[in-house]
Amino acid sequence: MQDRSDLLEGVIQKFADQSAIIGVVGLGYVGQPLALRYAEIGYRVLGFDISETLVNSLNSGRSPIQHIEDKRIEAACKAGFEATVDFSRISEADGIMLCVPTPLNRYREPDLSFVVNTCEQIAPHLREGQVIALESTTYPGTTREEVVPRLESTGLKVGRDIFAVYSPEREDPANLDFTTSTIPKVVGGHTPPCLEAGLALYGKAIETLVPVSSTETAEMTKLLENIHRAVNIGLVNEMKIVADRMGIDIFEVVDAAATKPFGFTPYYPGPGLGGHCIPIDPFYLTWKAREYGLHTRFIELAGEVNRAMPEYVISKLVSALNDRGKAVKNSKILMLGIAYKKNVDDMRESPAVELMEVLRSMGAQLDYADPHVPVFPKMREHRFDLSAVELTPQTLAAQDAVILATDHAAFDYNMIESHAPLIIDARGVYRARGENVVRA
Repeated sequence: MQDRSDLLEGVIQKFADQSAIIGVVGLGYVGQPLALRYAEIGYRVLGFDISETLVNSLNSGRSPIQHIEDKRIEAACKAGFEATVDFSRISEADGIMLCVPTPLNRYREPDLSFVVNTCEQIAPHLREGQVIALESTTYPGTTREEVVPRLESTGLKVGRDIFAVYSPEREDPANLDFTTSTIPKVVGGHTPPCLEAGLALYGKAIETLVPVSSTETAEMTKLLENIHRAVNIGLVNEMKIVADRMGIDIFEVVDAAATKPFGFTPYYPGPGLGGHCIPIDPFYLTWKAREYGLHTRFIELAGEVNRAMPEYVISKLVSALNDRGKAVKNSKILMLGIAYKKNVDDMRESPAVELMEVLRSMGAQLDYADPHVPVFPKMREHRFDLSAVELTPQTLAAQDAVILATDHAAFDYNMIESHAPLIIDARGVYRARGENVVRA
């Protein structure tokens, strides 16, 4: 490969002196915090998205993501941040970070269409000296097999003319203890010069960088992080069922085990997995492993346990209603919290929505209460024409049962317990169980 050390040195210098322009493609839960971080430390930032509504909102200083305050968007706009749907402007950016979705298709196989389409959309506008970083969670080999060939279709050589890296996002929405800048960032380059360029891209914005030997290593790192959580949550979900049958409080057990100062990390059971990573990432690895003739039995078993949790919650509801002489059909059921985790408005892969789908199919009359989701959003696979109801004593008393699916801090749990005739607690909020509380 022709030596272009002069080009690489120039690229590194532009990021070091912050004269580089940062491009962020995909302005959702990952892209927005990243764009804001760069704007806040003095880079000029261009944000790219296919949604004109989102772009107009951001350019007006408004964030559609609840935990991102409008004042941060307003400050970024004053500092020069601009969002656009015009992908020809990719040519203006020196560093381009791809933060697009990587969902599963209907067969629970990796759907790389957003990554592929984005690469093909930006390719005609690439130029020498740009650094392209994929941040979307994916299987090992994606950068090398899918991204690099599309970048090189321009005639530019990766590692010589342009630079490609994989650096997995580690955002945790509404986590006040860790921010974009303080979470260590793994970076893997397609070539050694690519790694150098990638470290320069992130060097000013992220406090701690973790360079690894290849893009495949970085891709596998992200999967390990989330599969580790999925497997341990599967373990504690299975133990929850056993403990419940034995009359033991699994939450008390986990709390007690967590006092051990070494060798144990507490994970808590719930109604199923939610979010954009944990329910999806294991399938990326199991799918890729088949290419190598391997069957990831341990990972897939954990997935089976976690996917069965909504069914377990429903079984507890059915049993509790039956004890009261009622059927699910025509019963009034209120879902408490429909976001995938507490104190956020993120609905991706929320187990509460799966519970609602099952209950609707069983003929229940559904409502929900969620201070973070005032109107049920449009989702690819779920349609509910519902708005959040006000959580009052009268609303609660009118229900046949409420299911505590997401334990938002804003809920008045004492009031709920006092007025709800039946609570199916899937989050372990009510440790001292009353007569109207059923642990699920």
